[in-house]
Amino acid sequence: MTELSLRTRESFDAVMRKYADMVYRLAYSRTGSTYDADDILQEVFLRYIKADKTYSDEEHRKSWLIRVTINCTRSFASSAWNRHKDYEEPDPNAGAEDPALKAAETKSDVMNALLELPEKYRTVIYLFYYEDMSITEIARSAGISESNVKTRLSRGRDMLKEMLKGVEFDV
Repeated sequence: MTELSLRTRESFDAVMRKYADMVYRLAYSRTGSTYDADDILQEVFLRYIKADKTYSDEEHRKSWLIRVTINCTRSFASSAWNRHKDYEEPDPNAGAEDPALKAAETKSDVMNALLELPEKYRTVIYLFYYEDMSITEIARSAGISESNVKTRLSRGRDMLKEMLKGVEFDV
């Protein structure tokens, strides 16, 4: 196995293959739209190329990509385009051909409940359970304190528990 350089230019294809699904899923979990998630995915990797940074390790690179994804979704949510676009009922079949979304839909009841959570709870729960990040890593990536992460996880779990009452899962 060849070792990847931690310089941006030298490893873009490998980084894109490794982190594109993670960035897309995080963007989708924050926006609830496959189209918006696609736009944010492109913006994040465009910023990655422009930054041309050297990363101390893969965790640093992953954390940087998560932070930029969160920032891009915030910017997108407050953009004039997003504020003025007409919202329609989401198409339940939208993105069905998308493999990343299709994998997420295998747990559709949980994912649908997750998408109904307020953004601040949705993000920490997604990073904790879907990306297997520690509380410390989430705090660093999201730019909030560890105690805030713990509070959001607890409140988010309680909300999910309430939303999923009566739903039976195959074990």
